Amino acid sequence: MTPEQYVQDKAQKSGSSFYYAFMFLPPARRQAMTAFYAFCREVDDVADEVTDPGVAATKLDWWRREVDASFAGNPTHPVMKALMPHVGTYGVRVDHLHAVIQGCQTDLEQTRFLDYPGLQRYCHLVAGIVGEVASNIMGRTQAQTVTFAHRLGLAMQLTNIIRDVGDDARRGRIYLPISELQQFDVKAAEILKRDAPWGYSDRFTALMQFQAERAHRLYDEALALLPPEDRNAQRPALMVGNIYRRLLREVEAGGFQVLHQRISLTPLRKLWIACQTQWRGR
Repeated sequence: MTPEQYVQDKAQKSGSSFYYAFMFLPPARRQAMTAFYAFCREVDDVADEVTDPGVAATKLDWWRREVDASFAGNPTHPVMKALMPHVGTYGVRVDHLHAVIQGCQTDLEQTRFLDYPGLQRYCHLVAGIVGEVASNIMGRTQAQTVTFAHRLGLAMQLTNIIRDVGDDARRGRIYLPISELQQFDVKAAEILKRDAPWGYSDRFTALMQFQAERAHRLYDEALALLPPEDRNAQRPALMVGNIYRRLLREVEAGGFQVLHQRISLTPLRKLWIACQTQWRGR
């Protein structure tokens, strides 16, 4: 299997919304985006799938060394072999990749966030930086497009957090800020005991509606920030944003029943939303 086949297989098997947006990119940009996404998946899987924190930390350290070696001209992993031919063309820097790894390191070391600013710092690493690199690969001419990418990345990561409350609780993690749990009088135990009927209280629903409203504001802010000069090039980002926002609306419509299930869109719906965005241009 060639490095290019490896990253294609990694992206396709993930079933991610990003995969459906990649399809609309020109071939060279699609190859670069697929390789970068595969890198993100590899390091994210370490945090999510390796149950021993010590082993996971060791694996992330290996990835740090692999990134440094790759930028020194000696990649060994198929993902880095597929990505390195594109880094100069699309402005992918070594600190970008280290930031993504650091975000996954945070998942190993921190299971709670005291307040929203703390959560924002985490989202900057795991979503904002990813959006910034993606905006470069898609093609941008305006500096403000980076701000758009970071804002959209934050909105999408908050959507992930809302959708994954139950999944994260199963791993002992709560990404909803502690200060906001206190604000709505929701106890961490109510979230961690996700199968308990009393988990779906009016207090929990109010907390989740607060989170959703903030995410919607960020989606609106991101769209307002996208410069007209880069709108066409950033259309794949708009596709992913529209898919994630549709998912958020599905979670809202279902009454935030996220403690016992993981709500998702079918591949056909994701593709349809991507096609609609392509046709409408927004």
